[in-house]
Amino acid sequence: MSTVTEYAKTAPTRADVDALAGTTVVEFGTDWCGYCQGAQPLIETAFAAHPGTRHLKIEDGPGRPLGRSFRVKLWPTLVFMRDGVEVARVVRPTSPAQIEDAFQALG
Repeated sequence: MSTVTEYAKTAPTRADVDALAGTTVVEFGTDWCGYCQGAQPLIETAFAAHPGTRHLKIEDGPGRPLGRSFRVKLWPTLVFMRDGVEVARVVRPTSPAQIEDAFQALG
């Protein structure tokens, strides 16, 4: 069942993300982050119930403009967006329920 992919090394611009229509979750983290690795099964479980949601996994770190534009401080951070507007955020999820609550905020 594993659909875990690596975090993308290149990121879209903030304008590109803001222009995305529909529901999108932008996940910020790094492949070497223990918190990110530990959260992947939770994230995967939550996303299984929402197959139509766009999921962007973006590598974050110092000097990465997309993460800074979202004021990301801890990894993983999942930003839930509808039509380019943030409606919910989950930082370092510890249960699928936390992620599901954010999905519910998407409507």
